[in-house]
Amino acid sequence: MADKEASIHGTCVALGKRAALLRGESGSGKSDLALRFLTLFESGKGNSRARLVADDQTRLAVRAGKLIAHAPEATKGLLEVRGVGIIEMEAIDEAELELVVDLTPGSEIERLPDPFPVTTLLGISLPLMRLAAFEASAPIKLKVALGHKA
Repeated sequence: MADKEASIHGTCVALGKRAALLRGESGSGKSDLALRFLTLFESGKGNSRARLVADDQTRLAVRAGKLIAHAPEATKGLLEVRGVGIIEMEAIDEAELELVVDLTPGSEIERLPDPFPVTTLLGISLPLMRLAAFEASAPIKLKVALGHKA
């Protein structure tokens, strides 16, 4: 049973057991970045394999002091691809959230943020990264931020 729960407007992807919540306005590139990230790293093994957790709405729950992300039942395994429609993607039931990514125009991103600032969700502090979703390198930057080598 969760201590606290909430629904967040955002898309959540995982690389192995580590998950990132992508936040931004409608049209900011959440699902687009997720699609590129998932496609680029889908064939990895174990901790280097990318999977969808949730698209557009992510449910968060605090369990044993950790923030756990999962999809609402109605949208589990579904990803909205602008210009194509809703597609099925291999998804995992849940993952521990370890990073929050605010999708931001590239001109507003600090060149050398050290360390990442922190944000708090449901009383849990997490690193906050700002990322330009439509940059070609964005999925690789996301992988690196989740603690993996490019």
